[in-house]
Amino acid sequence: MFFISPSMGRLSFAEMMVDIHRYIRGLTSSSYKIIVGTDSMVRDNTCFISAVVVHRLGKGARYYYRQNNHRKIKSLRQKIFYETALSLELGGQITKQFSENGYSEMPVEIHIDVGTQGETRDLIKEVVGMVTGSGFQAKIKPDAYGASCVADKHTK
Repeated sequence: MFFISPSMGRLSFAEMMVDIHRYIRGLTSSSYKIIVGTDSMVRDNTCFISAVVVHRLGKGARYYYRQNNHRKIKSLRQKIFYETALSLELGGQITKQFSENGYSEMPVEIHIDVGTQGETRDLIKEVVGMVTGSGFQAKIKPDAYGASCVADKHTK
């Protein structure tokens, strides 16, 4: 599994975590949160993009993303659940790394590409329940910019 950083290029998961730790240590007086979100685009196959955003609250952010191609998924419900599962898996790996390196209190949010205005509104309760039941804070549109802006940018 590798990630792309717009500023650092291709990184392994371990290299990404080192870069995140370096970024956080660069300004320890700031508050941070980690955001994980996944979006997808269906063409001949389904391209899933998972983004990891390190938000230095009030002072910018940096992000990383990875691509995961899957067979064509036509069901919106299945696609949203798979997006959420990918975000949860990645959020769990990040949380584990943080707890092993002294950052166990670092908040990790899962941004889900669902909202009250579209076809996905009927799925909100289920996917938010998946996320909160896994111990993460869930955000939906319009607050789910990790999925609907950052990850979405790279699905095109």
